[in-house]
Amino acid sequence: MGTMLFLTLLFLLIINVPIAVALGLSVVAVFMIEGNIPLLVVIQKMFNGTDSFPLMAIPFFLLAGKLMETGGISARLIHFANTIVGNLPGGLAIVAVIGCTFFAAISGSSAATTAAVGGILIPHMVKKGYDIRFSSALHAAGGTIGVMIPPSVPMVLYGVAASTSINDLFIAGIGPGILVAISLIIYSIWVSKKHGWGGGRKYSAGEIWKAFKDAILAILMPVIILGGIYGGIFTSTEAAVVAVVYGLVVGLFVYKEIKWKDLGGIFTSSASLTAAIMLIIATANSFGFLLTRENIPQEIAQFMLGITDSLFITLLLINVFLLIMGTFMETAVIIILLTPILLPIILALGVDPVLFGVIIVVNSAIGMLTPPVGINLLVAGKISGLPNTAIERAVIPFLIIMIVDLMLITYVPEISMFLVNLSK
Repeated sequence: MGTMLFLTLLFLLIINVPIAVALGLSVVAVFMIEGNIPLLVVIQKMFNGTDSFPLMAIPFFLLAGKLMETGGISARLIHFANTIVGNLPGGLAIVAVIGCTFFAAISGSSAATTAAVGGILIPHMVKKGYDIRFSSALHAAGGTIGVMIPPSVPMVLYGVAASTSINDLFIAGIGPGILVAISLIIYSIWVSKKHGWGGGRKYSAGEIWKAFKDAILAILMPVIILGGIYGGIFTSTEAAVVAVVYGLVVGLFVYKEIKWKDLGGIFTSSASLTAAIMLIIATANSFGFLLTRENIPQEIAQFMLGITDSLFITLLLINVFLLIMGTFMETAVIIILLTPILLPIILALGVDPVLFGVIIVVNSAIGMLTPPVGINLLVAGKISGLPNTAIERAVIPFLIIMIVDLMLITYVPEISMFLVNLSK
C-alpha cells in the first residue's frame, strides 16, 4: 500500500495536479482500493491536521506581513538603512540584505520579504547602475531570510508537525538568519567593488536621526513581538495577533498609508494564501496517517541507518535529499510531509529536534531559489520584468553561498543552539 501511495502521488504530480489535491487524492485512491477503511477517515484526518491552536499564528503573521508591506513600514526601514550604509561600495546591496533581515522579523514569509523589499529597491538599484540580474537574484536570496529570522511561518509548521517548542525554534533561527545575511553582504560588497557599483552620497547626522525617528515605529515592531514572546508576556500565536493590531494601527492611523478601501484587498490576499497553506496541511496530515499506518517512516529510518552509522554522512544524505525535494516541492509540503519520515532518523542519531527544525527550514529556503517551484525567483522576476532563466543564472553564486551556510549550520550546532541553551 505504501508503494501504491507514492506511485499515485507521483503520477498526479507529473500530470500537474496541485500538490494539496494530489496528496488528498492519493490517499483516497489507496483507501478505495484497500476497501476496509471508510473514506470518512480522510476527512477526519484532514480536520485533525488543522485543529491546532499554534497554527492560528500562520494567518495572523501573513496578515501582519501584508499590513507592513502596504503600510509604509518596509519603505521607512529601507530609507533608514540607506542613510547609514548607502554611501559604501555596494551600499544599496547592503541595504537590501539589511532590509530583508528587518522585514523578516516582521512578516515570517519569504515571498512577502522579497516582494516588500524588492519592490522598492530593485528599480532603485537599477537606476543607480547595478545589474538588474544581480539585483533581482540578491532580493530573491535575501528573501529567504524571511523564514529563518523569527517569526517564521515554516517554523510554526515544523513545531506543530514535530511537537517541538515553537519559541525554541524561533530563538534557534536567529543565528542562521544572521549568518546568511552576513554571507550575502560580504559577497555583495565583493561583487560591487569589482563592478564599481554603489558609493552614493554620505548622509549627515541630522538626516540619519530624522530617518531613525521616521522608522522608529517600524524598528519597534520586531522588538515588541520577539520581546513579548521571549519575555513570557504572550505566546507565538498571541504575538501574531499583536503584530496584526500594531501593523493596522501604525499603517492606518500613524503613517496613514493604508486606506480603509485597501483593507478588503489586504484581508482577501492574506486569506487566500492562508487557505492554500491550510489545505496542504490538511491533506498532508491524512497522507501522513497512511505513512504511519504502513510503518514507512520507521522502514526508511532503518534503511538509512543501515547504510551508515556515521552522523556526518547521514546528515549529508538528509541535506542532499531535502535540497532535491526543495526543487519541486513547496516549503509547507516539505515540512509537513517529510518531518514524520525524517524525524525518527534524527532522533535515533541523537540530534536535537530543534536543530533539525532549523536544518529543514534552511533547506526549504534554498528550495525557494531553485526552479521550477522557486517562489522567490518568480516574485523577483515579476518585479524586475526579467524571465526566470535570466535570474536562475544570476542566483547560482547565492545558491552556493547558502549551501555552504547550510553545511555550517548542520555541522556547527552552536550557530543555532547557542541562544536556545542560553535562554534556559
